[in-house]
This record gives sequence, structure tokens and C-alpha cells, in this order.
Amino acid sequence: MSPALEALMQADGTPYPGKGVMLEPFVHQVGGHSCVLRFGEQTICKPLIPREHQFYKSLPPEMRKFTPQYKGVVSVSFEEDEEGNLCLIAYPLHSESGDLENKDPSADCEPKTKMLKWSNKKQSTLLLENDNYSKERARHSRKEDKIMSYNRDEVVVQQQQQAEVLYFSLEKGNVVPQIKHNPWSLKCHQQHLQRMKENAKHRNQYKFILLENLTWRYTVPCVLDLKMGTRQHGDDASEEKKANQIRKCQQSTSASIGVRLCGMQVYQSDSGQLMFMNKYHGRKLTLAGFKEALYQFFHNGRRLRRELLSPVLRRLREMQAALEACESYRFYSSSLLIIYDGDPPRTPTRPRHRASSNSGSSRPSHGSGEASSPVVDVRMIDFAHTTCRHYGEDSVVHEGQDSGFIFGLQNLITIISQLEDHSTD
Repeated sequence: MSPALEALMQADGTPYPGKGVMLEPFVHQVGGHSCVLRFGEQTICKPLIPREHQFYKSLPPEMRKFTPQYKGVVSVSFEEDEEGNLCLIAYPLHSESGDLENKDPSADCEPKTKMLKWSNKKQSTLLLENDNYSKERARHSRKEDKIMSYNRDEVVVQQQQQAEVLYFSLEKGNVVPQIKHNPWSLKCHQQHLQRMKENAKHRNQYKFILLENLTWRYTVPCVLDLKMGTRQHGDDASEEKKANQIRKCQQSTSASIGVRLCGMQVYQSDSGQLMFMNKYHGRKLTLAGFKEALYQFFHNGRRLRRELLSPVLRRLREMQAALEACESYRFYSSSLLIIYDGDPPRTPTRPRHRASSNSGSSRPSHGSGEASSPVVDVRMIDFAHTTCRHYGEDSVVHEGQDSGFIFGLQNLITIISQLEDHSTD
């Protein structure tokens, strides 16, 4: 394990017996289908996909300020405490140069058998709803069934998954509102843990990559996840997958403007509520509906946060220039995240909002002016279907720039500029 990763595991993560870090739900995931977990205050992790891992390791320098910082790879296993509750634990990899792919369920190490004690974090770990196991399993103790139980007083998952736009009242803790759950991240967790559980006989170690948590500086992160480009399928997609992705693009704003809403979380300070919007709602939006959703994202329930628009536009234009210089890259199915604080500091400085020890390139963009000007962040994420001529083994090599992604960026810039120019409360 590299010294940097060792320091990260000691400093950022919640320690767990046996040199592990306990993973918790990442409540600010608003889109995508991959299970994203909170490793520590400044770090998240997600299942390692070889192509995405390759992208982060060979990132062009000019792209670094527009993507999360890559922090390494860990091995993740799930373990039960003495009550049968399931928890996910990250451990350092013995060798980062080894096989890093998550493909063959039987290829990894033997599952750990040792039982580990719970470490005072029981309320924050993710537990799932009881799942009616087969009669064979019913002979086992009731403790094991607790694996699939989730705090019902916090959230009724089944009902939430049906709704595409939801409102939650935030818990007030020391004046700062607390986000306890998010319907989309919860759904991703349930599906992922269920798959891991079904696979447990063959395997209990998975590779995850560690990435910068882009929301850590914000008290109440407002997050917009936009699927970029006019095409979503990778070059290696099956005919069925290709047809499915083409249909989704044609039936949404992806085909017409190169961008569609994939998820949203916005804080409305007048009611103290968070509004969540998921990808199914985003796919149905017309151009007018998409513009309205962008307006809602920058509106706090009382007024349009106009002071955020100029920093966002500046960042989008910088990204466009960087992408126009990126030869041969295609960012199929990548997303763009826009993040700002729904509960900005009342005073010019707040320690939590200081830039981290990361390189300056990964700091959010500040508005010009006084110290209390708004902080916004705009980044590209999700590179599982990214391709480039440097990858060597790809069947298709593309020339020039990613015109579909850039088309989406240009239209996004136009729409946000119109918000800045014309909107009135």
C-alpha cells in the first residue's frame, strides 16, 4: 500500500478493527446506477470498472481540474456483526499492480470468516429491508434476516422508489440541516448489496476506486447530475444495449440538445425541505421542462440564486475549451455535476469551506469579489464507457473532439445564460 493511501485510510476514514475503514451510504448521490459509498469526509468509493480506472490513471493534465481527484484502490468486503447486521469494510490492497478487474466472481480471495465487533456506528450504516429468503435459509437464526432491515422510521423505501419527484424535511441539528437519506442513493445501495449478498458463496472481496468527495465542503450540498452528449452507448455495447440507449436519447432532450437531467437534489430554504428529482423524471422532460428544472435547481424557494450563474458559466466555458483540445476522447454516458451550497455561510469565512490539501486544480471555482462570494463546483464524472486512442485495445479509434458532449455543453451554457439575462422572480 502506498504511503499516501495509508495516510488517507488513517486520517479520512472511520476506523474498523483490523486496519479497515467502515463504509457508509453516500447520501448525495442523485444519479447513476453504481453504488457510491462514503469512505471518509473527503473521499468516496465506487466499484472499480477497468476502463474508468484506466481513465483516471492516464488523465490528461488539462482535464484534472474538471474531474474528481483519483486517490487509489481498496478491497471491499462485507462482514456481519454479532447481531447479524451487515457492514461494508474497505481494506488496503496487497498489490495495486495485480488484477484489478471485477469480473470473475470465483477469482477473488476466500471470504473472511472472522466475526468483527460493531464500532458504535450502527445508526449510520446501511441496512436493508427483510427479503423473504428461501425455506432453506429460514432455518437460520433471525439475526441473519436483519441484514435486510432498514430503519423504517427514517424512510419508506418501497413508496419512494415509485415517485420521481420527492420532498423531504431536513433534520435540524445545531442549526445546520442534516441530510439523513436520499431515495436514489438508497435504491442503488439496496440493489448493490443484494447482488453482493447473492454472490457471497463465491466471493467476498471487491475492488473499489477511491475518489474525491466533491460535496464535502458544503453544509447542504445542492447537486445537479446531467447526462451529457447525444450518444450514450459505448463502442463495445451489445446491439440490444445500443438500441436501448439510442431510444432513451431520442425520447429525451439528449438527442435535441445533447444533455438531459439524470438527477437533482436542491435545498429550499423557505420550507426547509430538500427536493429530489430522479432520472426517470429527467427522461420525460421536454426542452421547456428541462429549462424549468434548471431554474428550480438555482432557486432556493425564495429567490433565484443569480450570484451562482456567472461562476457556473465561467467553469463550463473553461471545460469546453479543455474538451475542444482533447483529441480522440469520447465520453459516452459521462455526466456533469454542478454543486453549490444550499445553506451558504453567513460570515465571510468558515473553516469547513476552506480548500482541502488537494492540489489547487481541484478546488471549486469562486465567484469574484469578497471572501463570502458563492462557491460552485462543476465536474465530469462516470467514465465507464470513455474511449481514447491511447487505450490501445479498443476496436474503434475516434478522431477529433467529442462533438456530442461539446454540443451539450454549448446548449447548457446558452440556457444558463438565458436564466442570467432574462429571469425575474
